[in-house]
Amino acid sequence: MTDTRICFIGDSFVNGTGDETMLGWAGRVCVDTRQKGHDITYYNLGIRRNTSTDILQHWNEIALRQHPDCDNRIVLSCGVNDTTLENGVLRVEFETSLLNMRALFARMQSSPGLVVGPPPVDDDQQNQRIKALSEAMQSEAEKAGLPFIPLFDALVQDNAYLAEIAQNDGAHPASSGYQTITRIILGSGQWWF
Repeated sequence: MTDTRICFIGDSFVNGTGDETMLGWAGRVCVDTRQKGHDITYYNLGIRRNTSTDILQHWNEIALRQHPDCDNRIVLSCGVNDTTLENGVLRVEFETSLLNMRALFARMQSSPGLVVGPPPVDDDQQNQRIKALSEAMQSEAEKAGLPFIPLFDALVQDNAYLAEIAQNDGAHPASSGYQTITRIILGSGQWWF
């Protein structure tokens, strides 16, 4: 059986913040993959509040977890923090986000890579920015030859998901919301296993 190592890198949604089971979507897709008979080593490198700029700065953490004799894979997911306003200013300007995405996608070329788009939050104005960034990310991922799984459109129409994030902290779901994200990823046809 092939030893497959998957590094999930990104933000609090990768980390699974808000999930009382502590699995998030990354843990859940790995549980599903393991149950299907694949030997998975799972590394969660999601960090709360990380922007695309932050992720670029700690990208080297991936190499520490890869091995030349293994099937090394990378899943990247970020964007919500880029679109967040702090003191009336975007944490990362849109054009800088795109430059960061291009740099991140270029670094993903050494391993099979997959990009998961950002989900909506409980803020209509920020959701407009998230949607625009998600669409731009998808375009850039496709140019780089990377599969992209969008979350925004499906989740922004999911009343149960939106209610759950509103009841939580306005951004993160609890376990049922992460299960919904997991279903989108596994049902996308882009997940490898």
